[in-house]
Amino acid sequence: MNLPQTMTLIEITEPGGPEVLQPKDVPMPTVAAGEVLIRVYAAGVNRPDVIQRAGKYPMKPGMSPIPGLEVAGEVVAIGKGVSEFVLGDKVCALTNGGGYAQYCVAPASQTLPIPDDMDWIQAAAIPETFFTVWANLFEMGGASKGQRALIHGGTSGIGTTALMLCREFGVEAYATAGSEEKCDAIRKLGAKAINYRDQDFAQVIAEKTGGKGVNVILDIMGGSYFNNNVAALAMEGRLVMLGFLGGAHAKDVDLLAIMAKRAIITGSLLRSRTQEEKAAIAQGLYEYVWPVLSAGRCLPMIDKVYPFKDAAQAHARMEAGDHIGKIVLKMDQ
Repeated sequence: MNLPQTMTLIEITEPGGPEVLQPKDVPMPTVAAGEVLIRVYAAGVNRPDVIQRAGKYPMKPGMSPIPGLEVAGEVVAIGKGVSEFVLGDKVCALTNGGGYAQYCVAPASQTLPIPDDMDWIQAAAIPETFFTVWANLFEMGGASKGQRALIHGGTSGIGTTALMLCREFGVEAYATAGSEEKCDAIRKLGAKAINYRDQDFAQVIAEKTGGKGVNVILDIMGGSYFNNNVAALAMEGRLVMLGFLGGAHAKDVDLLAIMAKRAIITGSLLRSRTQEEKAAIAQGLYEYVWPVLSAGRCLPMIDKVYPFKDAAQAHARMEAGDHIGKIVLKMDQ
């Protein structure tokens, strides 16, 4: 394919608010062995992008300084050793950063074909949240048919994805949110809603489950929810932590409660996983979730779509916390 010599991306000019996101023209990226170059038509906006922009994401060597962890588009160049894709394939990919750009390189092992009849916007909203939910709720958390799960932040991209997959795979779900509008959205996804502003979620879980608790909790809050999370767990329950919006340190932890329940406390960061680990997650998704998406079920909920140049507005909306589902950037092509 005839490709341009330069492209436009959105860079973080300095740590700060949404206004530090600015367009910049740069040379085209080159594709290495095991990679594909994707002409980006849409890119998902995620909480780690916001944290990175603010200068608070733990960036390890090799991580791209350009935000954007998921894209959808067309394969326009293929690296050595890649045999599963051909030029022109429509794909979505979990990137290692750099998704806020007209072109983006991604490992072929983290790239998946877009299901038939799915548009660019929906496809771009899949990788980061579906990889995260599959790896943490179903693999690490062990959620399975007949079990009970509690999802914090039930109307976030990760939350809505988790609730749809719980409904699909027979997991009884509960979810927290901070408004009646968001609680209504949770109910429409087949889960039981808990308004954390006027309800104690641990007490609600105890009442609704007859004191049995939930088998797995997917938590984005961290320290402020820790003790209540342990209280809400069932015997041998699993608490999987994805974030620390409520602080990275828990106070007055009751170790006896953890021991008495034989609780498992764990967590993970998707971005810091190895390429091999991400490839394994991709294969699990392709085997178990892709048939569901191809059948038109569990499609990502889209909150709002912004033009590529308005990335700052997209970040402002995410930080405001009013979104229900995914925020996506549509690229100018």
